Amino acid sequence: MCEIVNARWGKTAHITFLFFAFCANIIVTSMLLLGGAATVEALTGVDYRLASFLIPWGVILYTSAGGLKATFLASYLHTVIIFAVLITMITMVYIKVYSSDQIYAFLEQTVSYSDAECEAIFSNEDGETFFVKGQYACGPVSGNNGGSYLTMLSGDGLMFGIINIVGNFGTVFVDQSYWQSAIAARPSSAAKGYLLGGICWFAIPFSLATSLGLTSTALMLPISAGEAGSGLVPPAVATDLMGDAGAALILVMLFMAIVSTGSAESIAVSSLIAYDVYRQYFNPEATGKQILLVSRVVIVGFGLFMGCFAIVLNEIGLNLGWVYLFMGVVIGSAVIPLWNMMTWSKASGKGAVIAAWSGLVLAVIGWLSGAQAQSGKISVATLGTNEVMLSGNLIAILSSGLIHYVYSKFIDPQEYDFAELDKSITLVEHDMSGLGAEQQDPVELRRAHRWITRRGYILTIMLVVVWPLLSIPAGVFTESYFAFWVLVAIAWGFGAAITITFLPLMESSEEILEVLSGMWNFVTCKSGNAKEFSKDEEVEEEDLKAHPD
Repeated sequence: MCEIVNARWGKTAHITFLFFAFCANIIVTSMLLLGGAATVEALTGVDYRLASFLIPWGVILYTSAGGLKATFLASYLHTVIIFAVLITMITMVYIKVYSSDQIYAFLEQTVSYSDAECEAIFSNEDGETFFVKGQYACGPVSGNNGGSYLTMLSGDGLMFGIINIVGNFGTVFVDQSYWQSAIAARPSSAAKGYLLGGICWFAIPFSLATSLGLTSTALMLPISAGEAGSGLVPPAVATDLMGDAGAALILVMLFMAIVSTGSAESIAVSSLIAYDVYRQYFNPEATGKQILLVSRVVIVGFGLFMGCFAIVLNEIGLNLGWVYLFMGVVIGSAVIPLWNMMTWSKASGKGAVIAAWSGLVLAVIGWLSGAQAQSGKISVATLGTNEVMLSGNLIAILSSGLIHYVYSKFIDPQEYDFAELDKSITLVEHDMSGLGAEQQDPVELRRAHRWITRRGYILTIMLVVVWPLLSIPAGVFTESYFAFWVLVAIAWGFGAAITITFLPLMESSEEILEVLSGMWNFVTCKSGNAKEFSKDEEVEEEDLKAHPD
């Protein structure tokens, strides 16, 4: 991403968006370690400080040795395991242990309790209550239609949804790991793969929240809002449902998620420093071997730094949920300038720099002012409320977008020829493997662009606008409506698991067969592989046709 910025807008913009790229990688990795360390401590008793240092080493070891190729292969295996645990949890909640009707009845009962009843429920053996209204799932939900959990009409839900969209726009546009995965894939595969990957990924928050998330509330497990913000809901519910086996499954799922995403983030940071810092400003003639060495050193250094940084964040009282909400405040102002860079010929580089920094400053001011106005003081708790975080996120993305548009349209309009972009990016090694003539054909690239653009907009409108609007008339869900909702969640989870597991195998069947046959021939002291064998068969068939006798 930063190389493209440098090619189009120059050094100042390059340094600016390098800053935002590093912020994105640090924030995402912080969330992984904060949630991971808290879960490991809750399930195993290992101190979170030690866990914060040990977890990165699972990423460092194979990422520094295998690089991006190892990351791609490991990510597939990790994702398959994650989805296997996901469908196991869905099955346990809605098929084996409970049903949608039972969970519905439990949720209705949860919001029916008075404060006095909640205090009695959440009390210790001596009768002393630890219930704090709003901190535990008991009683009506403030801001929800009818005080119910079974509704889409939720004030906090709406605010979280908007914050979620801004923050995830930030990661998709600013996080280097998304760009390098897209660039490493063939254009046609990247377009279809990202769309299908997004659909499959949605099963994780949707199906997991519908199963483990609602079950924790339905069973009224003693999980505080702070513990939920640290990511402790899934392990608590899994342990309640399956005992030690459930805890073990969640630990495996957690490790797979951390290692998969953590390796991508490590590769992203190493590529930024190796290509956009080391090669760009210190050694323009760097060889592939030198860049590889720098990348490996950075991976180790970044892992150790993040272990320390996660401990610092935890010590000052920040958890996974707080950092997640804060993400858009920091990187949201870079989103629209980067979008304009790739799609708008008039986008100004000076305007992008001004918009990104101004958006960040305005967002932080609005965020701090919001906490002061709402609570009368500035603290970790007051800065972490939905209203305050929403103000910071919206100011970041909207102010930068407005500033960049005005500057590019009326002050410094450009007429950039996108055909020049490719000429301005230099390769370390002119490796075009996997890119045939068809993959470099401008007509095919435009066709792939149209394909993903149309379907991307349609899917976005369906998920962000149409689906929530269709749920509004339902008000508080009826038992049958909730059963349908659960059915969709189960179908989405199983469908995504099947797709994510078998589609890559089907698409790569020829290459997999070639590798396996080559390994078999090596073991049996033979030469060749499946690809060469098929070519020999074709030659023999042609010989038979030419000489039938």
